[in-house]
Amino acid sequence: MSAAPSLAVLVKGWPRLSETFIAQELVALEQAGLHFDIWSLRHPTDTKRHPLHDRLRGKVHYLPEYLFDEPARLNRARTAARALPGYAEAYKVWRADLRRDGTRNRVRRFGQACVLATELPQETRGLYSHFLHTPSSVARYAAIMRGLPWSFAAHAKDIWTSPEWEKREKLAGPHAAVFGATCTAYGARHLRELADDPARVDLIYHGLDLGRFPAPPARPPRAPGDPLHMLSVGRLVEKKGFDRLIAALALLPEDLNWRWTHIGGGTLHGALEAQAQAAGIAARIDWRGPCDQPEVIAAMRAADLFVLPSRIAADGDRDGLPNVLMEAASQLLPIISTAVAAIPEFIESGTHGLLAGDDPEELSAAIETLARDPARARAMAEAARARLIDDFAMQPGIDRLAARLRTMLGDPAP
Repeated sequence: MSAAPSLAVLVKGWPRLSETFIAQELVALEQAGLHFDIWSLRHPTDTKRHPLHDRLRGKVHYLPEYLFDEPARLNRARTAARALPGYAEAYKVWRADLRRDGTRNRVRRFGQACVLATELPQETRGLYSHFLHTPSSVARYAAIMRGLPWSFAAHAKDIWTSPEWEKREKLAGPHAAVFGATCTAYGARHLRELADDPARVDLIYHGLDLGRFPAPPARPPRAPGDPLHMLSVGRLVEKKGFDRLIAALALLPEDLNWRWTHIGGGTLHGALEAQAQAAGIAARIDWRGPCDQPEVIAAMRAADLFVLPSRIAADGDRDGLPNVLMEAASQLLPIISTAVAAIPEFIESGTHGLLAGDDPEELSAAIETLARDPARARAMAEAARARLIDDFAMQPGIDRLAARLRTMLGDPAP
């Protein structure tokens, strides 16, 4: 029987089709020799899973998603938590947070932290949470109760929609994270400005494990009269900008034969379908819904152009550097996106793809440009794949992250 893991990894939900980058990282960390279990705040809602999820060996534990779901478990945890050496301090920290964020979600975080702190194996020597907002709050309260170090990975929404006071207190002071990893220079600059020590924040790109992807297809030129097949992969939420893309598609000239395929779920599906119907282009659109990784790769190999029109949502939410752009580059799929957040860290407009403004006229013009100049589109796709291989391979980031986690746990280097 193997020893209990020394690291606990906290995630918001497991498994999730839209968070392939987390699954990729955790599988790679196991391969690097780290031994951990996953603690999830939510049960899965996706009906499919990626092959990556099946490669993870660590055990998955589910905390009470809502406190009223498991009252007996919660009561046991609250009683046991009060006996922990750091409970009084954790309660004090939580009460200060609750005064500034008097929501049910904040109450739920503390209840989940009590369960986590009391159910973690005694051998646990540190916590690592994915996302700076809710999962890191649960990890922080539990770490204080148990007197353990904690760390986090921050990505996009969690950085840009969390209140500044909360980010500052997770990055400075006696209960701050030992370190925080973030996947873009854009996000790292912001978090370093809030930290008591800029070195507390580490820029670690997710990169791409190219071993999971086939060699790119040959991509012969489109035959005359064949439609331009465009593909987008992303949740149907405001920050992905698909409303602007539908408006852009409606502006394409009549002599350009095209089709658009969308992969992903999301709350705006009905509204976007209605928008396409009203624009008279619904017959050219294929809404495929959530797909697993092999289905996504197959769609990329069959497409002519990848379009991701990211923008900043009204609440400040925005992308970081979407891994799906690197996945498209791995398959020599020409890319059109926007100069939002960290996307320019991978795509230099005119070299590795085109970065348009997110207004429909600019998006439409970019699509037409690459549709009518396939040689230029091919050259950009080749440049993006070369940049992916040279600068965005996964392993350097995994090596750095594994080293920081081992240091936090007090483990010797392998």
